[in-house]
Amino acid sequence: MLQQTLMIIAQTTAPAADPQNQPSPGGGGMMIGLILMIVVFYFVLFRGNRKQQQEKKNLLNNLAKNDKIMTIGGIIGTIVSVKDNEVVVRVDESNNTKMTFLKSSIQQVMNKADGSSTDTK
Repeated sequence: MLQQTLMIIAQTTAPAADPQNQPSPGGGGMMIGLILMIVVFYFVLFRGNRKQQQEKKNLLNNLAKNDKIMTIGGIIGTIVSVKDNEVVVRVDESNNTKMTFLKSSIQQVMNKADGSSTDTK
C-alpha cells in the first residue's frame, strides 16, 4: 500500500520532459513580477518606518521648556528642563510634583509655543 502511494506521488510530481529539450517560455515574466513585488515591499515596509523614525528624532530634538507633552505611558505634564537624554516634567501644578523621563519615552507634544500638536505613533 505504501509502495503504491509512493509510486503515484513520484509519477505526478515528476517534471514533464520537453521533447525538444528547450526551456519553457514565461520564466522571465515570473522573475520580473517577483522583483517588482520585492521592491514594493521594500518601499511599504522600510521606507515608512524610516520616515516615522525621522519624525520622532525631530520631535525629541525640538523639545523645549514649557512644552506640554504626553509620555508613552499616558502621563501628561509640562517640561521643566531638558538634558542630554532626560526630560524633567511637572505632572502636578498644585504640588509642583516633578518626574524625570528618558527622551525616548515622549510620545506626543500636545502644544508648543506656536500652538501646534505633534504626534508620533
